[in-house]
Amino acid sequence: MGLRHAAWAAVLVAALGAAVPGAHAQKYITVASTTSTEQSGLFRHILPLFHSETGIEVRVVALGTGQALDLGRRGDADVVLVHDRAAEERFVEQGYAIGRKDLMYNDFILVGPKRDPARVGGGKDIMTALRAISAARAPFVSRGDRSGTHAAELRFWKLAGVDVAASGGTWYRETGSGMGPALNTASAMNAYVLSDRATWLSFKNRGELAIVVEGDPRLYNQYGVMLVEPARHAHVKRELAETFIAWLVSPAGQKAIASYRIGGEQLFFPNAKP
Repeated sequence: MGLRHAAWAAVLVAALGAAVPGAHAQKYITVASTTSTEQSGLFRHILPLFHSETGIEVRVVALGTGQALDLGRRGDADVVLVHDRAAEERFVEQGYAIGRKDLMYNDFILVGPKRDPARVGGGKDIMTALRAISAARAPFVSRGDRSGTHAAELRFWKLAGVDVAASGGTWYRETGSGMGPALNTASAMNAYVLSDRATWLSFKNRGELAIVVEGDPRLYNQYGVMLVEPARHAHVKRELAETFIAWLVSPAGQKAIASYRIGGEQLFFPNAKP
């Protein structure tokens, strides 16, 4: 074949490819997840590994857990990966998702100014610490964004017997933002804030902040992953989404999650059941 014929053949192949819908379409799914998984850098670590094995691109929309679940309800995501088990189980029961699986865990920590005006530093009881912060009217930053972290914080206040909505004063501030911006606000205000450990470890603008309470078993933070119900939203990419979920809970995916570290410290601990 001469050069002229070869050139025309290449043009014809390209034209045919363009004429066939999806002939060269990129395989991708949309995952609605939390700001903690995105801002901690976990997805930047594991998604290239998944893509190299499967050729599937994962596009992450990082929101608070409540907003991520809303995205799934509307069918604007194929997979939801969040950390509020009670809300996740309701999501499945209401028919918005199928096959919820435990994926990994870490923990929450209470961060506060090193001068520690509420004198809670070194404690291991989150309820005692919150009562002391409330009594001292020490500045406290809440995400206030319906995230898994916000849900946990409100649960802890309730267990501590503190009604922050009725407490009055300006010591309790809601930001309506993700974990990173909430930590930035706490740093600027020298305030206390509940954070997931992964985002804290990746956070650079710490200022005078330090961990003041950790190790309470109630601070356990479980993450789950779910397939958005294809029977409710026919456009959900079930096969690609199931491939991603299967990889996450497989030995390869669990190893990838476990291998993500900052400063030698592991951020997430895989615990998917076989």
